[in-house]
Amino acid sequence: MDNNIKRATGLLIIEVVNSNPNGDPDRESDPRQRPNGLGEISPVSFKRKLRDLVEDKKGPVFAAVRQDLGLPDGAFEILESRGRDRKTITGEMGDITHFDEEKFRESTFVKKYWDARLFGNTFLEKGGNKGYIKTGVAQFTMGLSVAPVLIQRHTNTNKSGVEGPKDAGMAPLAYRVIEHGVYCLPFYVNPSHAHKSGCTRKDVDLLKALIPYAYDHTRSAIRPDVRIRHAWYMEHQKSLGSCADWKLIDSLTPRRKGDDPLQPSESWNDYDVPVDLPAELKSKVSFEDLMGGL
Repeated sequence: MDNNIKRATGLLIIEVVNSNPNGDPDRESDPRQRPNGLGEISPVSFKRKLRDLVEDKKGPVFAAVRQDLGLPDGAFEILESRGRDRKTITGEMGDITHFDEEKFRESTFVKKYWDARLFGNTFLEKGGNKGYIKTGVAQFTMGLSVAPVLIQRHTNTNKSGVEGPKDAGMAPLAYRVIEHGVYCLPFYVNPSHAHKSGCTRKDVDLLKALIPYAYDHTRSAIRPDVRIRHAWYMEHQKSLGSCADWKLIDSLTPRRKGDDPLQPSESWNDYDVPVDLPAELKSKVSFEDLMGGL
């Protein structure tokens, strides 16, 4: 295990343009939205995109990042993958009846699954696994839009009908998108869990390298234009923290311009967007925008 993981505070500033950043299965895949009109992006949704980029071993993103970081074979598999074999994975964990933290960190399970080391593990739910770490080093929170968002719902049409005798097809109100919105999605890196999950500095470096490509390389028909405008990453100078996380988050959160901050936006220009930290905070952290190279 690498003990050089530092506590960090992150904040993604995400612009959504005529896209559905995260559909809600409880509301027919409508973009997630709170009763007050604010849009949501769930942490599960964002982490899924990072997992997909790592799981696609032949894809351009993982190939490039793997070369840049010098990642070894077999150490960056995805636990939360479709079609996984539970019995095989349980065997990779070793003896779950008598939990031994040191042996667990040396297990095939820890050495193999990147997302389990970084995000935590909810794979096992009963029995002797209670000693296994459930909480990971990196935690993403719910992303919320700065202002309320408007949802447009339209009918999808298909020139060639799906059903036999029909020469055309329609899916009423199936195209559901946010007109425009700016979301803030905070995340945190907590080294206190690293000794339990086996997370290393290289695991965190991979996370940082993947974030800029999370939406650009996972586009879909319903999510064609989701932009990470800024991916602020702030490492604390002290292992226990150099300042309060909320102060860093508040300092970099965009503000809706105009007399009515609850009015849905039409463009990026409707916001005041901070691009730096106040001097008293900047002196306490290492400050970078992960999107700086794009």
